[in-house]
Amino acid sequence: MSVQKITIEPVTRIEGHAKVTIRLKDDYTVERAYMHVNEFRGFEKFCEGRLYFEMPQITPRICGICPVSHHLASAKAADALTGQTPPRPANLLRELMHMGQVVQSHGMHFFELAGPDLLLGFDASPEIRSVVGLIGANPELTVKAVQLRKFGQEIVKTLGGRKIHPIFAVPGGVNKTLTVAERDSILKGVDAAIETTQIGLQIMKEWAEKNAEDIAKFAVFPSGYFGLTTPDNALELYDGDIRLIGADGAALERFPVADYLDHIAEHVENWSYLKFPYYKKLGYPNGVYRVGPLGRLNLAEKIHTPLANAELQIFKSLNGGKPVENTLYYHYARLIEILFTAERVRVLCEDEDITSLEILNTRKNYVGHGVGVLEAPRGTLIHDYTADEDGKLLRVNLIVSTGHNNWAMTTAVDSVAKTYIQGPDVPEGALNRVEAAIRAYDPCLSCSTHAVGQMPIQVDFVAADGSLVKTLTRER
Repeated sequence: MSVQKITIEPVTRIEGHAKVTIRLKDDYTVERAYMHVNEFRGFEKFCEGRLYFEMPQITPRICGICPVSHHLASAKAADALTGQTPPRPANLLRELMHMGQVVQSHGMHFFELAGPDLLLGFDASPEIRSVVGLIGANPELTVKAVQLRKFGQEIVKTLGGRKIHPIFAVPGGVNKTLTVAERDSILKGVDAAIETTQIGLQIMKEWAEKNAEDIAKFAVFPSGYFGLTTPDNALELYDGDIRLIGADGAALERFPVADYLDHIAEHVENWSYLKFPYYKKLGYPNGVYRVGPLGRLNLAEKIHTPLANAELQIFKSLNGGKPVENTLYYHYARLIEILFTAERVRVLCEDEDITSLEILNTRKNYVGHGVGVLEAPRGTLIHDYTADEDGKLLRVNLIVSTGHNNWAMTTAVDSVAKTYIQGPDVPEGALNRVEAAIRAYDPCLSCSTHAVGQMPIQVDFVAADGSLVKTLTRER
């Protein structure tokens, strides 16, 4: 049997680099499709030998899209390592920065990365299927989307001094208070953020109604769901225990974050540098699970803010109260989380402790090992540090959100390819759907893999009349 191969490289409108290979049988149906993460991940190794208190500044350089997530997870790991429990106002301020990060990241993904597929169509011309096309199709909405992201970024900047790679959280707390004027400025933006998010929710619901057939066959499969939760099983993004449910929604585990290695392990495949985490008791692949917005809403029984909780109840009805398995509903779940984080910003800013001067605990009870976990926009992020008596790191383990979803993404790619590629003529829109299967998970391959050596680059020099003057390239 001869096998032909289609390669999609790079996958577009994601953070980082990935490729897809689709192997076709003689009848041009799909034999198997793979998502390849083909860069080696070395960040953990070159952190060894650094001092633990440097990590909140080193690890944000993993990624320019979600540096806040790494910054805060790292600080939480350092808290545990030194035994420095932050004062309540410091935790409120850290969570406020985290809410800003989720707003800006989710907002960018829905409106600017996934939006072109939803608003312009999977089969729209690639020339317009981008944020440029969105500007032409709906300039007013595009401006609102940019302002939504700016709202989140300004929260990060207000607290951390800059929009990326903040300098804010330190072991035992934070290094800056929030002034009353800064708090009031943040509060002024909440209503507009909620309004834009509700517009997005309406767009998503209308799109889902019109595209119900696609949603029902687009990478729908069972899995477990994994993430942080509150004591009463409500949506939680900053703190709490880890909860795991099965494909049927039944509870499997609930454990403190420091015990994660007792419950999950990582599988390796020879076609990807990104590992495949799974639940130990069920083994691989029976113990695979999903994280991120869809996973968190399947885990959550409620949300502690009114508008988002009302939307959660609608979401829960999509599959009769059972876990929602449809990959394209990641976009719907993401919008509900933006609504929650915008409401949560108001709750945090209205807490009287948010402007307190008690922001740092300097008393140490050094133990030399610490685990920090939070829910990054893309899912559960784990930082695990072990240091010697001088504070020098001996071991670093990072399990990022995209790693948790690795099995789900490659399963989605295979499912969508088999559904939409059915003959020798493969339309571009079918290949875009394969990419969209990855895009729904909003992977951050900058976080999950790091290249050794040079990255490929191409620079085009274009004259004023639009003609190409010269092209410089550097191969991988």
